[in-house]
Amino acid sequence: MNRLPLEGITVVSLEQAVAAPFATRQLADLGARVVKVERPGSGDFARGYDESVHGQSSYFVWLNRSKESVTLDVKSDGGREVLERLLGEADVFVQNLAPGAARRLGLGAAELAERHPSLIVCDISGYGTTGPWADRKAYDLLIQCETGVVSLTGSPEAPAKAGISIADIAAGMYAYSGILAALYERRASGVARPVEVTLFEALAEWMGSPAYYTAYSGTQPTRTGAQHATIAPYGPYDASDGGTVLLAIQNEREWAAFCAVFLDDPALATDPRFHRNSARVARREELNAVVRARFAELTVAEAVTLLDRAKVAHAKLNSVAEFWEHPVLAGRDRWRDVATPGGTVRALLPPATPAGLTPRMGPVPAVGEHTEPVLRALGLDTAALAALRADGVL
Repeated sequence: MNRLPLEGITVVSLEQAVAAPFATRQLADLGARVVKVERPGSGDFARGYDESVHGQSSYFVWLNRSKESVTLDVKSDGGREVLERLLGEADVFVQNLAPGAARRLGLGAAELAERHPSLIVCDISGYGTTGPWADRKAYDLLIQCETGVVSLTGSPEAPAKAGISIADIAAGMYAYSGILAALYERRASGVARPVEVTLFEALAEWMGSPAYYTAYSGTQPTRTGAQHATIAPYGPYDASDGGTVLLAIQNEREWAAFCAVFLDDPALATDPRFHRNSARVARREELNAVVRARFAELTVAEAVTLLDRAKVAHAKLNSVAEFWEHPVLAGRDRWRDVATPGGTVRALLPPATPAGLTPRMGPVPAVGEHTEPVLRALGLDTAALAALRADGVL
């Protein structure tokens, strides 16, 4: 029997965009019932980001499988009353509304704890519900800038943001793990502890290595494009047939093998210019000239054969389309079909699932698809639903 770990757990989420939906989708993957509360009519504004997946947003399809969509105007008296009934039956409440919005709606963690003492509340915000920037709006690129990520990414000539929403994804991951920890704590002690995650603090954690390096060396790592800022050789090199191969030397044993097998120059391993990593980083351009010259003599296949022989880690510079058809994903059977309102899509299995269990890979909901059955389960009859619709609450 495939009983998932979070079956029996109900999550109500006032969520939008990426961070909170990513956290709750992972809870749904493990069996939690996730009731996604959306705006009447338009729903989560991430539904409108693009129309690339059977007429639907790529973000929304990625982040919202296995959920129940309920439309509710939570600013109205009737909407707040329905939400309160939903929370009365929930184990977890997640919100990532605009700064201060949850508090103005009476949905702050402290207030909810008084009304629903067993409810675990997870607040996701840009800079926190307290502190000097509690009221400041925050989006992924802004957080990448404030944490210094953009100052590290790109070429020496120009900074660049990461190509995916790393602040949102980091916050969603920490919210997910924090909620799991709070559920475990509630089961052990009976106490429902709130969880707060900020995009800024989530990405600040990811900045650990460059932050330590800068604080204690007095020098910030330089922008080096796709090369590693503090390890060499580590980065992309063009082969003779137009392909690009990245290699990564991690230690002096690998460096010696790389010199002997790939560069066909064993003596280079002990050359004073390159005999240790700090020397190689200091003379990066001189070293790169040697490595590039060798790659220019080889096709991608020939280079990969030699790197394999030297036991040096390497990768091809894949496009997104090449990633989509990656042999590892196919060979490990990582794809599953998921239904959406516009048609079936392929979706990747969650990266971490307890052995022997099959994660839930349920449909992506249409806006308000589950409003009536969810509210009927709360005890609202046909007349009550009609009245709420007439008032624009649903």
